[in-house]
Amino acid sequence: MPPPGSGPANFTSGEVHRHLIRLAGFGFMGFAAMTLASLIETIYLGIVGTAELAAISFTFPVVMVLQSIAMGLGIGASSIIARTLGAGDRDQVRRLVTHTLVLAVLVLLAFCTLGRLYAREIFTLLGAEGEILDLVVQYMNIWFFALPTFALSMIGTGLLRAVGNAAMPGIVMTLGSALQIMLGPLLIFGWAGLPALGLEGAALSFLISRVISFTLCFYVLIRREQLLTTSLQGLTRSWRSILHVGLPAMATNLIMPVSMAVITRLLASHGPTVIAGFGVGSKIDAMAAMIVFAVSSSLGPFIGQNWGGGKFDRVDHALSLSYRFVMVWGLVSATLMFIFGDDLIALINDDPAVVESAHWYLMIVPGSLAFMGVLSVASSCFNATGKPMPPLVISIARMLVVYVPMAIVFDMLWGYIGIFIATTASTILLALAGYIWNRRHLDHARRVREAAREPVLPEASHAG
Repeated sequence: MPPPGSGPANFTSGEVHRHLIRLAGFGFMGFAAMTLASLIETIYLGIVGTAELAAISFTFPVVMVLQSIAMGLGIGASSIIARTLGAGDRDQVRRLVTHTLVLAVLVLLAFCTLGRLYAREIFTLLGAEGEILDLVVQYMNIWFFALPTFALSMIGTGLLRAVGNAAMPGIVMTLGSALQIMLGPLLIFGWAGLPALGLEGAALSFLISRVISFTLCFYVLIRREQLLTTSLQGLTRSWRSILHVGLPAMATNLIMPVSMAVITRLLASHGPTVIAGFGVGSKIDAMAAMIVFAVSSSLGPFIGQNWGGGKFDRVDHALSLSYRFVMVWGLVSATLMFIFGDDLIALINDDPAVVESAHWYLMIVPGSLAFMGVLSVASSCFNATGKPMPPLVISIARMLVVYVPMAIVFDMLWGYIGIFIATTASTILLALAGYIWNRRHLDHARRVREAAREPVLPEASHAG
C-alpha cells in the first residue's frame, strides 16, 4: 500500500513556478467551474423573475457562513498535513486526514440541523419578507440537505491538494459544476417533461451535483490516494492540531459573512432591486476573483511542505511570484469590468433598476480586486506556516472596525453607492497592512532559521 503523498507531488524540490502553475491551474479550473455554475444559475433565475434574483441574493451571508466553517476546518487540516508531509511523517498524514473528516461530519450535521430548524427566523433577521422570504426558505430547506456533501467535498479537495494531488480537486469541482449547469434548466424551467420548479429546481440541481462530487472525491481519497485509516488513536490530539489553525481560520472567514449580513440589511433598505443588482454584480466580480482564490489556495500546500522542510527561500520565491501575479490580474480585470460591465449585466437581467445598481457595483468594487489578492496571499501564507492569528486580526480590523462603520456612514452620505465605496476602501487599507505584517513574520522566521539551522517541525506553535 503506497503511503499518502508518495505519488502526486513533492513541492520541496523542482522549479517553484511549475509547481504553482500546476496547483493554481487546476485550482482555477475548479473555481472557474463553480463560479460559472453560480453565474449561470443567476442567469436562469433572472429569467424566472426579479423576486427570485433578490431571494438568491439574501442567501449569500448564510451560505458564506457555512462555507467559512468548512473552509476553516480545511485550512487547519491542510496546514498541519502539508507541514507533516514536508517533515516526512506519512503515517501521521493518514491519521490526520481521517480525523479531519470525522470532525467535519459532526460539525456539519449540527449546522445542517440548526439551519433547517431556524431558516425562516434567520432570513427574517436579514431583512427578507413576504414572497421573497418564502422563496428564500424554500431554496435553503433543500440547500441545507446538500450542505454535508458540498462541504465535505470542499474539505476533501483541500486535503488532496495538501498531499500534492493538484489535478483531482479541479476535476471534481469541474464535473460537479458541469452537472449543476446541465440539471439547472431541466429542473428550473421544466424541460424534458419535468415539472418547472423555479428556485427549488435550482436548489435541487445543486444538491444532486454535490452528491456526485462528494462520491468522486471520496473515491479518490479512499481508493487512489489511500489516505484514510480505521484507527481513531490520537483523535483528540489531531483535533487540537487541526483546530489550532482551523478555529482562527474559521473565525477569520466567518467575519466576512457576519459583516455581509449587516451590509445585506443596509442594501435591503434600498429595495429588492438593489439587492438583486448587488447579487448580479457580485456574481460577475466573482468570475475575476476566482483566479485570485486559485492562486492563494495553491500557496497553502506549497508553503506548508517547504516550511515543514525548512526551505524558506522557496517560500519567498513563491510569494514574490504570487504577489506580482494577483496585482496584474486584479488591475486588468477591474479595467475590463469597467469597460464591459454593462454588457455583462445585460446578459443576466434587463430591469432598469437592477441594471443601475449592478452598474455602480462593477464601477467601484472591482477596483479593490488586486488588493484583495494581496490580502488573500498574505493570509494563506500565515495559515500555511501555522500562524493563524494575524489573518484573524486583519479580518476583524477590515470588516468590523473599518468596513461596516464606513459602510454605515457612507450609506447615509451617498446611499447604496457609498456602501460599494466602503467595500473598496476597506480592502485596500487592510491589504497594505497584511502585506507588511507578513513580510515581518517571514523576516523573523529567517533570522530564527539562521540561528537554529534546523527545519521547522509541524508542531502547534504560539500565534504571532
